[in-house]
Formats: sequence, structure tokens, C-alpha cells
Amino acid sequence: MQAKKLFNRRIPLSTIEFAELVAWEVPTPIHGSSHGYKYRLAFVVKGKCVLRYDNEIGKGDHIHRDGFEIS
Repeated sequence: MQAKKLFNRRIPLSTIEFAELVAWEVPTPIHGSSHGYKYRLAFVVKGKCVLRYDNEIGKGDHIHRDGFEIS
């Protein structure tokens, strides 16, 4: 099974803000995660990502907030 895109949405919240929600179902968990999903959930203001939840290969599930990465 290849990765299956579940959704890819950009939701405008105002003229300067949007939320972005992207998720895939993957055949095996991403290294560092214990579930079968690859995802990115972000809140962007004036072109700057101020909050993002995602999982990357080798990093697993983590948060980006105000320029800092939190595991």
C-alpha cells in the first residue's frame, strides 16, 4: 500500500490568517511515531507559521511554536 492522502485543506480565518490541515494514511508508522498517519496541522498569520503540529521521519510527533520545536 502506498501513502493515501486523506485531506489537504487551507481554511481562511481572516485576510491575514489561515489554518492548513494535511494528512496521509501510511502503510507503516513514520519513524518516531506509533501511528499510521503522516500529518501537518498549521496556523499561519501574516505569512508566518506561528503554530504547527507535524511528524517527520526521525523526529516523530512534535510541535513548532513561535520558531521553537518542542518534542
